Amino acid sequence: MKLSVERLRRMAVGLLEKRGASPRNAWLQADLLIEAELRGLSSHGLQRLPLLLGRIEKGLANPTATGTACWTRQAFLSVDGERGLGPVVMMDAMRTMQEITASSGLAIAAIHNSNHIGMLAYYAEAAAKEGLIGVILSTSEALVHPHGGTEAMLGTNPIAIGIPAGDDPFVLDLATSIVSMGKINNHALRNVPIPPGWAVDAGGRPTTDARAAGNGAIAPFGDAKGYGLGLAVELLVAMLAGSNFAPEVRGTLDDTQPATKGDIVILIDPDAGTGDASGLVAYLDRLRNSRAANPGRPVAVPGDGSRARRAGILAEGIELPQPLLDTLLALEAA
Repeated sequence: MKLSVERLRRMAVGLLEKRGASPRNAWLQADLLIEAELRGLSSHGLQRLPLLLGRIEKGLANPTATGTACWTRQAFLSVDGERGLGPVVMMDAMRTMQEITASSGLAIAAIHNSNHIGMLAYYAEAAAKEGLIGVILSTSEALVHPHGGTEAMLGTNPIAIGIPAGDDPFVLDLATSIVSMGKINNHALRNVPIPPGWAVDAGGRPTTDARAAGNGAIAPFGDAKGYGLGLAVELLVAMLAGSNFAPEVRGTLDDTQPATKGDIVILIDPDAGTGDASGLVAYLDRLRNSRAANPGRPVAVPGDGSRARRAGILAEGIELPQPLLDTLLALEAA
């Protein structure tokens, strides 16, 4: 059964407000989850809400906190998230950074002690819509095996980049693993096998069983290249945010321990450089109009697909797995 976006938004906001979130904090957290659903990224959507509600109830997530920020250098902001909701802490940090970005050309924030920030494209696009370049990095529990290994030692360590480009900003959002653990969990929720090559089980054997993969390790994308990039993100975030390395990270997939991952956001004013934004837009259109391998499937640039999916789902409604919908309806009725 498909439900309207506004029906699900009201549900999510109501469940968060019932647990002490301010209307603004509840809306922001719910908007992030809804936007993930609209872009076809259900792994970062409403399936995460029951876990988040549990974290709030157990004091592991503070629905009223916005984080405490301190400028340790002229353009370096250190943020203690105070166990706040990830989107609230991140968006407040970005707002704090904008004044410095306007004067210095760039600013960086390193965030610790904050809950899961979800889909990184949300923040990259928000920056681009403000006319800024946004670069976002994050870490997670040990979920990914190194190239040549079988033991989970790295986070999925996603990267997002948003660049202003006319009406439709360039937005790249990717994990350095071949897939996120949220997507594997979504396959398990839907009782659907995962593709070969995504993961190994707890014994290091290749598996297509989503539940077995959840207890094993995900492959890095691009073999050694994805492993190297993921490791670089791991080291960079841990060094700047003071967060744990992946084997000691907790709190984005459980409701038993504080979140100990880290997040980095960099904002850059493109006017500080000498480039021409109109040239960027023209180049992206040249890419879209370049010769396609399949004539029926034109070349796209990052962000195009999610915008198309968003328009379709917005019109048709969001379909949740029945077990998840039943859980949310029961929580709403309680």
